Amino acid sequence: MMSYDVIVIGGGNAGLCAAMSAREHGANVLMLERAPEDKRGGNSAFTGGCFRMVHHGLEDVKKVVPDLSEDEIARSDFGEYTAEQYLDDLGRLTQYYIDPDLAEILVQRSTDTVHWIRERGVRFLPNHGRYAFNVNGRFKFFGGVVVEANGGGRGLVEAEYKAAEKHGVKIHYNAQATALLRGRSGVEGVRVVANGIEEELRARAVVLACGGFEANREWRTRYLGPGWDMAKVRGTRYNTGDGIRMALDVGAQSYGQWSGCHAVSWERYAPDFGVLEKGPSSYRLSYQFGIMVNADGRRFVDEGSDFRNYTYAKIGRIVLQQPGSYAWQIFDAPMKQFQRDEYKLRGATRVQADTLEGLADRMQDVHPAQFLETMREYNAAVKRDVSFNPNIKDGKCTVGLAINKSNWANPIEVPPFEAYSVGCGITFTFGGLKIDTTTHVLDISDTPLPGLYAAGELVGGLWYFNYPGSAGLMAGAVFGRMAGREAAAFAKSKSRS
Repeated sequence: MMSYDVIVIGGGNAGLCAAMSAREHGANVLMLERAPEDKRGGNSAFTGGCFRMVHHGLEDVKKVVPDLSEDEIARSDFGEYTAEQYLDDLGRLTQYYIDPDLAEILVQRSTDTVHWIRERGVRFLPNHGRYAFNVNGRFKFFGGVVVEANGGGRGLVEAEYKAAEKHGVKIHYNAQATALLRGRSGVEGVRVVANGIEEELRARAVVLACGGFEANREWRTRYLGPGWDMAKVRGTRYNTGDGIRMALDVGAQSYGQWSGCHAVSWERYAPDFGVLEKGPSSYRLSYQFGIMVNADGRRFVDEGSDFRNYTYAKIGRIVLQQPGSYAWQIFDAPMKQFQRDEYKLRGATRVQADTLEGLADRMQDVHPAQFLETMREYNAAVKRDVSFNPNIKDGKCTVGLAINKSNWANPIEVPPFEAYSVGCGITFTFGGLKIDTTTHVLDISDTPLPGLYAAGELVGGLWYFNYPGSAGLMAGAVFGRMAGREAAAFAKSKSRS
């Protein structure tokens, strides 16, 4: 029977950070990845690879992106993102339900953890185009996110795999953990099915980092509610809640918002699960520069209430709640320049016309008369004397509508007109396991379960109702790094006893 100091379950960013950290603290580490090697990386591989970290401007950015060119420096206003702003965003978006101790750790260790990842071979780039627009030749960053991994999420995890393998982390693919093994001193290993064969693997400590339950239709419907079985899964098909179930089976405490999730506006007819080879081609996240209507032809949300990265994670749920669980995003010619690249890729459900009447005819599942009335009311309500600026909350709004648009409200009147059909794409679930400030998994009495640690999307208590963009990779890295270190220390203490 094979034995290890630390077994890490899950091969995404959180698991990789845990494995690398445990290894550098002297542990003999095995990482179990349920997916085959060509599908490895969990949800992290499907992300944009962005990290939300504290920074104080150009000098801090240059430490993360040392090859920043003079031209990039000259045309970029990176601003700053303080710890206070970060904590405010976490509190505001989660309606202050976020576990304050975990929030404090995430914020205070964000910058150092990005440096740690960079030192392990991940190259970072300035995040032009996603968190800053070119206005008069200059990019002004908004929303607290300035860097992304080279190659996006897939580039991130491939660099992390390379580092993990280089430093001696052993990796098993096609390995599904099915149960935790308990002994006198706590969790002592894992039961695994690998290539159809069941076996038991012993370890002095186990780190769970295998995601939430978003790819489990039954659990989605049970915990998120009716209709969620119909949502598309943005990322990996392998996050079915196994890690959460295994921990609950040995007495772990459930925690966080089990009825909540991160869900985005997504291509309506996308595949049921993410396709790594296609990248993020199904995103439809430029809604703040147009409007959205449902099957009744009515607007149903303030598209410009805040920057995209503060609203996109809750938009999917709102779309799912509409008649038929779909909507259409409407743009005119001047706003095409602000559409993200995914709108231009093959696979988008798109119609175009030179008149709004023609557009209504081609949106065959939208009430045409009400749609045209919505467009007339919206265009008449736009404040035309306010300047448009995509890099700030510009106050260019509508007045007098049942649902006003707060920012970036341009009239939709210059042909050609375009409409994109969207549904709901679920990213990850918010409910999970309770951990303490050292990533120990806690039981129902808030006592640590010896030898069991957790990081990543199966940690409960961080996200409620909404989510600030790029905080997920950051949290996975911060708590993954901690979990690896703590698991290695626990394993070392057991080897001495």
